[in-house]
Amino acid sequence: MTSLTSAPHHEEAAPVGGRLWTPFAGALVALIAVMVAVLFVRFAHGLAASTNMSDGYPWGIWIAFDVVVGSALGAGGFAVAFLTYILNRGEYHPIVRPALLAALFGYVQASISVFFDIGRYWEFWHLFAPKYAQVNSALFEVAVCIAAYTMVLFIEFLPIVMERMGWESPRRKLNRVLFIFIALGVLLPTMHQSSLGTVLVVFGPQVHPLYQTNFLPFLFLISCIGMGMAAVVVEGTTSSLAFRRPLERVLLGKLMRVGIVLSGIFLVVRIGDVIVRGALPTAFEPTWPALFFWIENLLFAIPIVLLFSAQARLRAQRLFLGGVSLAVAGIIYRLAAYLIAYNTGAGWHYFPSMGELMVTLGLVAFEILAITFAIRLLPILPKHKEAHQ
Repeated sequence: MTSLTSAPHHEEAAPVGGRLWTPFAGALVALIAVMVAVLFVRFAHGLAASTNMSDGYPWGIWIAFDVVVGSALGAGGFAVAFLTYILNRGEYHPIVRPALLAALFGYVQASISVFFDIGRYWEFWHLFAPKYAQVNSALFEVAVCIAAYTMVLFIEFLPIVMERMGWESPRRKLNRVLFIFIALGVLLPTMHQSSLGTVLVVFGPQVHPLYQTNFLPFLFLISCIGMGMAAVVVEGTTSSLAFRRPLERVLLGKLMRVGIVLSGIFLVVRIGDVIVRGALPTAFEPTWPALFFWIENLLFAIPIVLLFSAQARLRAQRLFLGGVSLAVAGIIYRLAAYLIAYNTGAGWHYFPSMGELMVTLGLVAFEILAITFAIRLLPILPKHKEAHQ
């Protein structure tokens, strides 16, 4: 099996180069600095001093966005790896490294956010101690799988760093066993992404009827694969513009062809399930869950309309808009399921504090800055001549 990060039969990758410090990088660093200041208050004085979480809402935007959404946007890594290596579609190899990079920092963001969210953060190591294992807990399975997959992503990414440093001998040795980690990298996300849906099933009537269904594990899994592919497409189109590089129109178009198929399956199962369960009348009530229900399904349908024909999938603007629509659809579905449709009863309310929002923005800024630096310094993107305007 060809290594995930080496491609003897494909175009060589190379660092993009260029200035690391730019006004945009400075703005990102400023957001990260604000996040650090908020986290100082959080770790010094506890969650109550910096968040609006409560006994009624034990999770907030740090879990709903940074973990549930962030990990799903990073699913492009295992989705592209599955297409390239398990289905033997080597044509996707040029976008494997960018997908792996996005997955790595997406899961790093999720892992860091979980640590921020733990009340007794000094006891985080209990997760890895067998005597504290809660094998019947969906949350335990999610935590273990996310931690394991993050480690797998670091190992999969290591050959890229070795290539940049010129460590050819250890890189060749690692590549011989990398297929094991590729297999784990495909298996682990399918487990914890579906379990994120299982967590909501456990809450029963506390989740709005439009979102509470036994199909939640399937819907979370299939939507995350589509979100991951959409994130790769958005990253590919934006990096092409930002670094003035040719756009991999054909490959990204084929990726979005899979994405719109997944969107179609999601819509059929999602709407069909609501109808069969008799929950459709609640979609016409003047409630926030009903509003988000229609918005998310509209956004899932837009890529199908925009990119239905093969010719449309070769147009950069449509690829970008279709990718954004599919990614945002998945984001809204997850946020609505975990926050909008979640109601623990009268007297409990939640809206993220300014501190929570700044930490979330800081994590996103950190991810963008890290990805930009990695693309400039490491052989991530295929070696191309400068793109014409």
